[in-house]
Amino acid sequence: MKATFRTDRGRVRMHNEDQGGIFFREDPSNMAFAVIADGMGGHKAGDVASEMTVSILKRAWEDTNLKDTPASIESFLHEQIQFANSELYQHSLSHTECEGMGTTIVAALCTERTATIVNVGDSRCYLFNEDGFKQVTEDHSLVNELVRSGQISKEDAEHHPRKNVILRALGTEANVEVDVRTIVFEEGDMILLCSDGLSDKLSETEIMEILKSGASLDEMADTFIQRANDNGGEDNITLAILLHNFESERG
Repeated sequence: MKATFRTDRGRVRMHNEDQGGIFFREDPSNMAFAVIADGMGGHKAGDVASEMTVSILKRAWEDTNLKDTPASIESFLHEQIQFANSELYQHSLSHTECEGMGTTIVAALCTERTATIVNVGDSRCYLFNEDGFKQVTEDHSLVNELVRSGQISKEDAEHHPRKNVILRALGTEANVEVDVRTIVFEEGDMILLCSDGLSDKLSETEIMEILKSGASLDEMADTFIQRANDNGGEDNITLAILLHNFESERG
């Protein structure tokens, strides 16, 4: 597995409320866990929500003896996201400065055969492979619901004035609905996780062109950050790229 992670404040925001990382197992399982959280609720609250979420998931990943089966991984992710939601919600109730805080979450737990994706909010997961390029996650946003119901077109959604209104987030309510799915992850497949600071600034065509460019993962990541900033950089920009290359690692 090859992987890279980037986060950038952007050109407008005073603070970076995004958090994330890519975490590996120091054992023979060859699993990798990538997480991105886009905090909201003001500087301090957004920071706290995203930092707490990534910390909780990273600690659980390090402390759990996890089997590399889809059922085990899906159960682990669902339970830990629910636990993180509860921790954030209780923290917001007991700390007035964090009232109303929340965060999106998108994460991918990858094995040699599969990738299990979990998301809440509008941070996204994309898959690029020999079959093409597609968005794996569904945005939990007002605009996406309008698209799904046929009230507006996908093109209209890109410039809708309420584009940033999300319908689900971690920490804002006592309970949260979580999307979890497992996909096939094969040699040469590439996964991109990102906050809306990237997906709002580049079209799907632009994202696909960068992923198929043949550049190194680090070069791709730098290009994504640069393009998002060149297109305004109004939001924090965070991304993780994972490339399945287990066969080449075995030589």
